[in-house]
Amino acid sequence: MLHTFELTTAKRDEIRDITREVASCVEKSGVDSGTVLVYCPHTTAGIAINENADPDVKHDVLLRLDEVYPWKHPQDLHAEGNTASHLKAITSGPSQSLIIQDGHLLLGRWQGIYFCEFDGPRHRQYHVKIMKG
Repeated sequence: MLHTFELTTAKRDEIRDITREVASCVEKSGVDSGTVLVYCPHTTAGIAINENADPDVKHDVLLRLDEVYPWKHPQDLHAEGNTASHLKAITSGPSQSLIIQDGHLLLGRWQGIYFCEFDGPRHRQYHVKIMKG
C-alpha cells in the first residue's frame, strides 16, 4: 500500500511533524504487524525521527545544522548556491523505516516523524509504503 502526501513549506529550513499522517495510514491499512517506510524523493529535504515533546528541539536542530553547514561557503561550486541544503538532506537521510505492532506505529514515548525542509519554501511530496510482515 503506497500513499503519497503533498505539503508546502513556508521557510528555507523547516521541520514539519508528519506523525499523524503516517499513523493514520498505518491504522487504516489494517496491517497488524509489519513495517512502514517513509520516503522523501527530494535532494534538499529528508525524513527524520526525533523528539516530539519540546518544540525547541526543532529550533535547536536547525540552528546547529546551520552551524555545521553554513548557507554560503566561499569554496562552494554548485551553481544553485544550496550546497548546505544538500548536505543537510544527506545528514537526515531520504527515508525512515518503522515497525508496525498491533496495528500501530511502534515509536518511543517522545518520538515523532518529521519532514525536514532545507531549501524552501517549496511544494514537496513524501511517500508512505506499508508492508505486511
